[in-house]
Amino acid sequence: MGNEQKENSNKYSIIIPTYNERLNIALLVYLIFKHLSNVNFEIIVVDDGSPDRTQDIVKQLQFVYGEDRILLRARPKKLGLGMAYIHGLKHASGNFVVIMDADLSHHRKYLPNFIRKQMETGADIVTGTRYVKGGGVHGWNLMRKLTSRGANVLAQTLLWPSVLDLTGSFRLYRKSVLQDVISSCVSKGYVFQMEMIVRATRKGYNIAEVPITFVDRVYGSSKLGGSEIVEYLKGLVYLLLTT
Repeated sequence: MGNEQKENSNKYSIIIPTYNERLNIALLVYLIFKHLSNVNFEIIVVDDGSPDRTQDIVKQLQFVYGEDRILLRARPKKLGLGMAYIHGLKHASGNFVVIMDADLSHHRKYLPNFIRKQMETGADIVTGTRYVKGGGVHGWNLMRKLTSRGANVLAQTLLWPSVLDLTGSFRLYRKSVLQDVISSCVSKGYVFQMEMIVRATRKGYNIAEVPITFVDRVYGSSKLGGSEIVEYLKGLVYLLLTT
């Protein structure tokens, strides 16, 4: 009973950046409502001018769920993941913020686990982790698995952060903590999530981890390519020199 009351006293703003996600966004929203039926939350969709008319789908979802539960905060073009979170934060009314991808790779069933973990530990950040018992990756080929795992091992070795999965993008933050950490980040793309968690570690924030299984996107194409890997390596060097 105590946990239920405490849970209901918090509000969670779920920020979802989108670009060409019309095939995924409706199912994602439905599943979030299904898994968080007893939680006070809002969904903030930050769409970067998707040519596939993702925004039209979001407007239909607003009609179904209400504009107070589904907020569309569009931008005219792609301006980077970090800026999408900053844009979404400006409109967040919750005291906690969840960041997750729109491509169904982050399973909504883990959201209650994130909330429960935060309540139990008092953590400032709860991050989904693929590289612990109970976590994993589904749908990736061997090369992509090796790339992701190698990137994390390299970062662990050089940056000694307090978490095992630096490049994941499924996290829950205290809103004030996210505002503080994101204001000190300069990276873009694939490196951004790593810089966020490294900066948070250096600032002394309490970070808890929850095992998750990452599922490769069902519809659409992955945005990870060779240029992102090069940017990651450059970002790693930057963080090594500045943190």
